[in-house]
Amino acid sequence: MAAVWQQVLAVDARYNAYRTPTFPQFRTQYIRRRSQLLRENAKCGFEPGLRRQYLKLRSQLLALRYGPLSEQSSFRASSVRSSRTTLDRMEDFEEDPRSQGARGHRRSVSRGSYQLQAQMNRAVYDERPPGSLVPTSVAEASRAMAGDTTLSENYAFAGMHHIFDQHVDSSVPRLQFANDDKHLLACCSLDGTLSIMTLSPPPPSVKLTLKGHGGPVTDFAWSLSNDIIVSTSLDGTLRIWNTEDGRCIREVRDPESSELLCCTFQPMNNNLTVVGNSKHHLQVVNISTGKKVKGGSSKLTGRVLSLSFDAPGRILWAGDDRGSIFSFLFDMATGKLTKAKRLVVSEGSSICSISARSWISREARDPSLLVNACVNKLLLYRVVDNEGTLQLKRSFPIQHGSQHVHSIFCPLMSFRQGACVVTGSEDACVYFFDVERNTKAIVNKLQGHGGPVLDVSFNCDESLLASADSTGMVIIWRREQK
Repeated sequence: MAAVWQQVLAVDARYNAYRTPTFPQFRTQYIRRRSQLLRENAKCGFEPGLRRQYLKLRSQLLALRYGPLSEQSSFRASSVRSSRTTLDRMEDFEEDPRSQGARGHRRSVSRGSYQLQAQMNRAVYDERPPGSLVPTSVAEASRAMAGDTTLSENYAFAGMHHIFDQHVDSSVPRLQFANDDKHLLACCSLDGTLSIMTLSPPPPSVKLTLKGHGGPVTDFAWSLSNDIIVSTSLDGTLRIWNTEDGRCIREVRDPESSELLCCTFQPMNNNLTVVGNSKHHLQVVNISTGKKVKGGSSKLTGRVLSLSFDAPGRILWAGDDRGSIFSFLFDMATGKLTKAKRLVVSEGSSICSISARSWISREARDPSLLVNACVNKLLLYRVVDNEGTLQLKRSFPIQHGSQHVHSIFCPLMSFRQGACVVTGSEDACVYFFDVERNTKAIVNKLQGHGGPVLDVSFNCDESLLASADSTGMVIIWRREQK
């Protein structure tokens, strides 16, 4: 849980737009001074109960003065704070099989939330130029708080912090920083292994090598608590790994003996993992028991290459090698999948990567999907209803015709005007795009790889960016120091 002074500052920042609306410089100075004073007072060691009471009273007084906030706290963040580690939950399942399906299903989200949001978006978009973002009441204040730093300056990554080459000569298709972590990351390789790397304390090093797959590793995912990793392989197995000692906890074989191509955790219940295979099937697996979930399977039109849940875990999108993206409704109580919508992006073009985001930036309450397809473009879609229907919003030119290239939304919602996404490319470069710019959308371009860049990942505070390529090289890029 964040320190109380940070929670107080968050409340002040959310109400800051209402202070002196015609004098943004004052609001910027105010919130910075509040941050300084709160940090200094935090060192005095006041009793935590008094601080919490102060936070409660201040929130109530600000609500009385300016009205209640319409924004809700992060659904995902609240679930992480209130949960135990994945390994703890797995032990509970081992001890009491009757508890299967009972955990992780207590939270729900309104079925009409996406539909309502889409209506709000359409109402505002009718009055704005095509491709522009939806402003909120805190837009002006958030820009002021950025201190006039442009998006290009904010994402000025250039210096190489470190280069990992333990998988040299074997492609590294996926890499990812651990959740809410600045220094821990992992990658998988077509050499049949995974690596867990640490960047601190220096020098950066390979902490663990996960060995056991009998074929190339195609995908992996961290649990929310970072205590386990699940991985898929062309050997037809899903493996569950302990990230502390590198031990393989369980191996789950595909009942069809087909190649497993992708996987992702259910964000609200990490006992459930969704897996896609080469025989067009999608399957929900309970990793605590190693068994398929009844009703948790479906068939696509091609090999399942990419998966992504929305933040509440209610909608799942899956992409295949025939150019289709399917949306599924996920039943939180049973793990059942219900096919909802299908979008054909480009017939016969592989959908290599899907990333979902509820907000583009603090100025854009706009559920979106970022898609890499083999059409030499990075595609940004708007989610227009509660069944996951997609509408193309923007596209950005990149070199992408055959490799499994991936992209990401920047993890922090920017205080700056604009919003940024990052993608690999077959021209061996990493591209940063501002999704709000109508022209010259490239914010930054990183060069240094010797082959197609297949995946990119930010650490939690965006101070470091990792990228992996088809030659097995992993580069850690450092943000430029101002």
